[in-house]
Amino acid sequence: MKLVVQVKLLPTPEQAAALEATLRDCNQAAGLVSRTAFTTGVTREYDLRKHTYAALKERGLGAQAAQHVIKKVADAYRTLKANLRAGNLGAPGAPRRIRVEGKPIVFRPHAAQPYDDRCLSWQLDARTVSIWTVAGRLRRVAFTCSDQQRAMLAAHRRGESDLVLRDGRWFLIATCEVPDVPVTAPDGFTGVDLGIVNIATTSGGVRHSGKSLNAVRQRNRELRRRLQAKKTKSAKRLLKKRRRTEARFAVNTNHVIAKAIVTEAERTGRGIALEDLQGIRERVRLRKPQRVTLHSWSFHQLGAFIGYKARRAGVAVIYVDPAYTSQQCSACGHVDRANRPDQAGFSCTSCGFAEHADVNAARNIASRGVADWAVSHAA
Repeated sequence: MKLVVQVKLLPTPEQAAALEATLRDCNQAAGLVSRTAFTTGVTREYDLRKHTYAALKERGLGAQAAQHVIKKVADAYRTLKANLRAGNLGAPGAPRRIRVEGKPIVFRPHAAQPYDDRCLSWQLDARTVSIWTVAGRLRRVAFTCSDQQRAMLAAHRRGESDLVLRDGRWFLIATCEVPDVPVTAPDGFTGVDLGIVNIATTSGGVRHSGKSLNAVRQRNRELRRRLQAKKTKSAKRLLKKRRRTEARFAVNTNHVIAKAIVTEAERTGRGIALEDLQGIRERVRLRKPQRVTLHSWSFHQLGAFIGYKARRAGVAVIYVDPAYTSQQCSACGHVDRANRPDQAGFSCTSCGFAEHADVNAARNIASRGVADWAVSHAA
């Protein structure tokens, strides 16, 4: 299992200037490679190297840096093709798709640059790194991290690390390969219903409310609207300062919820059943005022957090079909739209069973998890 560890660099002003020049030169080179790939139609890394490697070396890039620039461009075009195949940029002939296909991929001046162990070395005890730059090798660049992160780096760091400049601060994001924990055979499943009013509801009746998160998002939307209307320099500075606060708050909220769900499943020896909500934004049709709420719903992130935390704990995770889980009675199995008189209520029109709607849906998800697990592990 691959995890990432983010450490904060503490460079001196001279070191920071060299790092910034390196990012700028590498991304200018990536733009050159991208234009070559676009005009020639060559996007495979090995073939693209034949067209651009010599030019990158003439620009002063080191051998490994040039290889990583070419690989970064090739990966970007591979991702673009995957998005086009999946229809994420619109159907063929859509204006957005035509606009994307009609120009080469552009790299920001301060876009992240990958490093490997040939051009980046770690001195974990001293909490410093030695890193290649266009101004030469920088040694003893200090970084800070927690003791837990340092232990993770010492035991499991493998592969590349990315140099990132974010809001004037420098970070290294290192890849760690953690051994998989054997999955314990589950004694039943805990169903998790994901939603907007309640971010997550378990079949045990625990509801993680989204009231505070939704209030923060609503307040931030209103603040952004007012600041964008002002169009002053101070308003733009405040917008830039606040642009990641909501995302960080949502990430922290999802981490807390995921940890609580996985910890409870590990304690009880159960697995976790989640809804397979892939493509829900394309399937669901809502009125215009509700679309902002739907598209800011971070269900995929919460599901990913639950998934990797469960794998680290050896807890089984299964994804089930979400169809009619909110309309089906968890007691008798009767499906009817009339079973949902309102958003929070559930009352079966067949057997009279009543429960909170999200808890009822979570119990249906748990039942489907048990059935799907039995089928998939029948052998």
